[in-house]
Amino acid sequence: MNTTPTQRGSLVLPCLDEAAALPWVLGRVPQGWTAIVVDNGSTDGSAQIARELGARVVREPQRGFGAACDAGLREAETDIVAFCDCDGSLDPAAVEAVAGPVRAGEADLVLARREPTARGAWPLHARMGNLALARMVRRRTGVALHDLGPLRAARREGLLRLGISDRRSGYPLEMVMRAVRAGWRIQETSVAYQPRTGRSKVTGTWLGTARAVRDMRAVLR
Repeated sequence: MNTTPTQRGSLVLPCLDEAAALPWVLGRVPQGWTAIVVDNGSTDGSAQIARELGARVVREPQRGFGAACDAGLREAETDIVAFCDCDGSLDPAAVEAVAGPVRAGEADLVLARREPTARGAWPLHARMGNLALARMVRRRTGVALHDLGPLRAARREGLLRLGISDRRSGYPLEMVMRAVRAGWRIQETSVAYQPRTGRSKVTGTWLGTARAVRDMRAVLR
């Protein structure tokens, strides 16, 4: 993983048993970005692999996507913080395009709109659940979002002030809803979405997707 004295931002990578994906993921982190791998209970040596590849590793014993994201956010020391899945489905190199409008002062929160590159990259049940939630957000907020995916960027202090409380799959949606209420300027930018490495713990099954949708719908109540 390349490093440079010029700090561009911190990339938070929640991680649960992603040993197979980590070499590619960390190898794609752009220069100037600090990779913060938040180990959320891995049993496959993910933490050690990430450490050997030069990432900053944080252990978060409380299980949940939101718990891992919050731990990484608090560990970050840069002005701009981005979040990305650690399974190889999203190219960390895209973080520059996502963070660009935030750095330029054109947006307060930028979300990556996923564009599948191959059949099966985004299971139908997961895609339909995401679309339904995005429509609900558009109706309630008027913000023209089409995806509530994990790759996103904002300024660290602003994110901390939002006071996001969900520690499960509702974290990404709560971030958006609180940002809307705070008057943030929110944008989308398209990124490639490819088949993940290994089996998904969330969207790879109908049950996992249903649980994620349940967590997110609870945020909308």
